[in-house]
Amino acid sequence: MSAQPDHAPLTPYAPAPGAPAELLAQLRADRRSTQWVPAFKQEWATALEKSRRRFSLGALYEVIQVWQARLASAPAVDAFLDSGHDDSDFMDLQEIQRRRR
Repeated sequence: MSAQPDHAPLTPYAPAPGAPAELLAQLRADRRSTQWVPAFKQEWATALEKSRRRFSLGALYEVIQVWQARLASAPAVDAFLDSGHDDSDFMDLQEIQRRRR
């Protein structure tokens, strides 16, 4: 019997070295840049400090993944908002929990 796992562990997501600069350029080109660029820079600074304390790049990778997903989903969000669908009946989780009490 072996103490080694019978499967290979998943390799964590590792963006390309230039991914943060590329992402920042994309954010600056977006119409939401006045809001998104400062938010990205703040999250990046927080993740950078966390990475320094923990000696891990995980927090930086996560920031890149989240912002890449935001950029990728922005056209779908815009299309939904432009479609005129009524989302006024949307309830958040806290409201649902209050109604159950």
